[in-house]
Amino acid sequence: SRRNCLKMEQRLKPCVKRHGLLFTTMLSALLGVGVGVLVREYGSLSRLDRYYFSFPGEILMQMLKMVVLPLVFSSIITGVAALQSEASGRIGLRAVLYYLSTTIMATILGVVLVVTIKPGEPSHSTNVDLAGTSGKVSTVDAMLDLIRNMFPDNLVQACFQQVNMTVKLYHLIISCLVSMKDYKLVASYSDSINVLGIIVFSILFGLSIAKTGKQGRLLLELFKALNEATMKIVQIMMFYMPVGILFLIASKIIEVEDWNIFRKLGLYMLTVLVGLVIHSMVVLPLLYVLVVRRNPYKFAWGMAHALLTALMISSSSATLPVTLHCAEHNNRIDKRITRFMLPIGATINMDGAALYEAVAAVFIAQINNYALDFGQITTICITATAASTGAAGVPNAGMVSMIIVLSAVGLPINDVTLLLIVDWVLDRCRTAVNILGDAFGAGIVEKLSQKELEMTAGIKSQYRNISFYSK
Repeated sequence: SRRNCLKMEQRLKPCVKRHGLLFTTMLSALLGVGVGVLVREYGSLSRLDRYYFSFPGEILMQMLKMVVLPLVFSSIITGVAALQSEASGRIGLRAVLYYLSTTIMATILGVVLVVTIKPGEPSHSTNVDLAGTSGKVSTVDAMLDLIRNMFPDNLVQACFQQVNMTVKLYHLIISCLVSMKDYKLVASYSDSINVLGIIVFSILFGLSIAKTGKQGRLLLELFKALNEATMKIVQIMMFYMPVGILFLIASKIIEVEDWNIFRKLGLYMLTVLVGLVIHSMVVLPLLYVLVVRRNPYKFAWGMAHALLTALMISSSSATLPVTLHCAEHNNRIDKRITRFMLPIGATINMDGAALYEAVAAVFIAQINNYALDFGQITTICITATAASTGAAGVPNAGMVSMIIVLSAVGLPINDVTLLLIVDWVLDRCRTAVNILGDAFGAGIVEKLSQKELEMTAGIKSQYRNISFYSK
């Protein structure tokens, strides 16, 4: 009847209005697949033509990366400054414990699956050519680089470069007859934001503002205004997102040269994907239910736009603006928690990466008929956890962290290139898992930190002229 139609329309209208951008983005992703297949089959684009074709997608990536720096600075500083130092310490400890525990769970899950399914057995890996590459990365040097980048000597340089120490051999000539070989560390810089160093500085700066009391109010208001303005820019950019995602997906499909490699590595990819699905759909929701006592899948649906963005652009840092928007507006998580945890989680909480690296290491051992004992598997779990956490602090994070894991148990690092052939697909999936883990972590820590948040809210009544404390 007409009355039922009107009721249905009234129900659908708010849903479409609220999730219209999400549905549009999903539609653009499907169109991107279709356009990519059509252009690949019936078009003949040169490399230059492919570059021009992918330009709208490149613009989306640059737009998202453009706001990462001001967003990380302002969100962490305002989030930490809004909490008492004691409260922020407790919340930070809970966040670190959550990040560490879920990453270890993901690593163990990946090892259990790859040992059970055995995708690298000779019967499963026939006709797979191993491309060779050379290179050696010290685990100790990579970890030291991680710590170095946490404390940049030049904050301005950290906004666009991060340090990488390399060991170089040189000859020391003592006399015309005597010479000796020695090694020295040489600093080099890669062109990428040192997010970890900026996060550490922002936390310290936010704590300092909180300690200054009334004198820090103007500075706090400045960063609060910067944060709100940045989020407004993010909301504007979201209207361009469907267009950018369409061309991102289409251009990536056009660039694939050998589809047979997916068949050859199908079981390996299936192992990784099954692990990611179990971790994101079972392990993380179970933790959320045990602590928060709410529907985890409704919470995950609230993060759908951020997850879809992560699948399309494959970058936790670039997805951060959308993650913050979804967590605060859809799932109503306290801004003091989201602006403190999510920028940190986008850098160090890499559940999907840890699971992927554990599976990849055991897979390479299997295709080389290399039997791993319990001690070596334990080493893989520990190293994968540490390497995935420090991935954002080293250049060429994916390859370097993978080489660290392989080197830890003496596996051939030349086989990394075999995995890199399909890495662009798996990278998108594990990035989405990383984003979901960050979001669930914010919800769990918010529940566990109710006392600290209420204590901070009590202080709010003493400073009602500070607008930041209004949620």
